[in-house]
Amino acid sequence: MPAVSADEILNQLRQRQFAPVYFLQGEEPYYVDLVTDILEKAVLQEHEKGFNQVVLYGKDTDVATILNQAKRFPMMAERSVVIIKEAQAVADLEAEKTWPFLEAYLKNPLQSTVLVFCYKHKTLDSRKKLGKLLTEKATVLTSKKLYDNQVPGWLTAYVRSKGQQITPQATAILSEYIGAELGRLTNEVDKMLLNVPAGQPIDDDLVQRMVGISKEYNIFELQSALIRRDVLKANRILLYFEANPKANPLIPNLTLLFNYFSRLLALHQLPNPTEADWKRLGLVSTFARKDYQTGLKVFSFERTRGIVHLIRRADLQSKGIESGSMTDGEILRELIFLILHPVPLHAIGA
Repeated sequence: MPAVSADEILNQLRQRQFAPVYFLQGEEPYYVDLVTDILEKAVLQEHEKGFNQVVLYGKDTDVATILNQAKRFPMMAERSVVIIKEAQAVADLEAEKTWPFLEAYLKNPLQSTVLVFCYKHKTLDSRKKLGKLLTEKATVLTSKKLYDNQVPGWLTAYVRSKGQQITPQATAILSEYIGAELGRLTNEVDKMLLNVPAGQPIDDDLVQRMVGISKEYNIFELQSALIRRDVLKANRILLYFEANPKANPLIPNLTLLFNYFSRLLALHQLPNPTEADWKRLGLVSTFARKDYQTGLKVFSFERTRGIVHLIRRADLQSKGIESGSMTDGEILRELIFLILHPVPLHAIGA
């Protein structure tokens, strides 16, 4: 049976078409959790679940227990549901001694049972027997992490699926600030949807208020100050960061700066970027591109390459490598100074 997409499975579930065995796997837990949650809620009516729905946890069970539960006939219901959460922790799931038993069940599953394996944060090796067996006999969903350049489009589509709109500015801030953590991204958006009037789009002001980003003192304003070489504003933001370290941790800020300058470096190598080039870098809207178009004029290719090196150096310092007794605030302050005041790399021992 070929692997299916999350959308295909969700469409089948809406039509109450249930497969006898689901194997949900992948590094991105969002779709694994989403499909599992729907199966847990939708297959059985509430009064049927007491006798017919079993939830097992990987570290507390084994293959024999799972198959025994799967082979039970439902009581006063059309189906029974067996869900194995954290299935990657089932000790003997990948042991060759259990494969004959799994194979026997998968070749002839009980049609009244919906058996669900939630194998999160990793995938089975499809070249090995168990992987091949599941691919052939089960409904397999492999949930991959999105690339950074896919996040804005995914986020816009998610908001539209909720019957709402989101501005390009808000999309850019959420995509950069939260990244490809779909679970966290959807949680934040769902909170916003409860607080935005019908017909009014999610905008950057709402994002800043709801996600807890200071309107004046945040990494995006710092990045803007760097691009415009506004030393005074950059220093004001740095002072705010140092006074509020918990709200402005160093590593995420370094990641956002690295994302900007690494994209800028890529654009320097594309003298006339096409629409496809912009989209490949995750810069879909004209708003998202504006800072990059300015940055290309401010930072030369060589300067941008040097800044990327400086950010990597700051990342190592944040991990205690060649940082001495520097605090996170001092590491960021030195980095910003060096971005605003070019110094040859050899002069700072980088």
